[in-house]
Amino acid sequence: MSREIVAGVDGSPESLAAADWAAREALHRGLPLRLAHAWRWEPLDLPLVQDRATQEKAALDLLRDAETAVTERHPGLTVTSEVLPDTPVAALLGAEERTELLVIGSRGHGPVLGFLLGSYGQQIIAGATRPVVAVRSRDGEPAEPPAGDVLVGQLGSPEDSAAALGFAFGTAAARGAAVRAVRAWSLPPLYAYSPASMRLADEAGGLVPYEEKALREALAPWRERYPDVPVSEHVELGSAGQVLLSASGTAQLLVVGRRAKRGAAGPRVGSVAHAALHLAPCPVAVVPQG
Repeated sequence: MSREIVAGVDGSPESLAAADWAAREALHRGLPLRLAHAWRWEPLDLPLVQDRATQEKAALDLLRDAETAVTERHPGLTVTSEVLPDTPVAALLGAEERTELLVIGSRGHGPVLGFLLGSYGQQIIAGATRPVVAVRSRDGEPAEPPAGDVLVGQLGSPEDSAAALGFAFGTAAARGAAVRAVRAWSLPPLYAYSPASMRLADEAGGLVPYEEKALREALAPWRERYPDVPVSEHVELGSAGQVLLSASGTAQLLVVGRRAKRGAAGPRVGSVAHAALHLAPCPVAVVPQG
């Protein structure tokens, strides 16, 4: 099945910014773009005049206007659009089978405070099996990406961060950008010290060289696969969320991994992804980890 990039649109400035970002990314990757709008007829049990045909036309007009705006800004791009007859979360997650990348706005219309604040966006990101990029708008207009690097957080072992690193390197290669890989670390609590762990740190020359070595080892296979992508490395003491956010000011994209986590209210995105989605000034890609 052919791959494509899917952008969810709801008529808000944020979703239109997401569609514009998705269009640029589709051009970088040589993929088609599909704009998706979730709408289904749900008559209310209220004494109100409810016109299905009018609501359906409004949904189609919204989608057509978004498609027109994207094709005018990116005339060389193949763009299709589709009304998905379902709720926003189910509709966009249901489109994953043919999706290379799903792009959403960081806020949207609805009876909730924000698109990512416990609402549709967080549910989509938590439940997705494909990478999801959240995009903000600036003053209601699509924002041109800065000429920065692709910032990616590396945590744990090389296997733990392979999906995020692979996405970051692939995106940087498509854009002709550099990768900046960041690994945060913290002093282990006393009960975590053991002769084996301290021996590894001693062999590396200390805790900082040990963390630097871990980052180099995680990056090694991706440097080999993408030899033309410039790479810089940064290791810093602190929480992963804080370190990544402090480095995100000049990035054109922040890439973080997400492990499947379920809470009492359903799937969760994790603390690092949550911080990045709410506070990073650039678009944020959340990549499911194996």
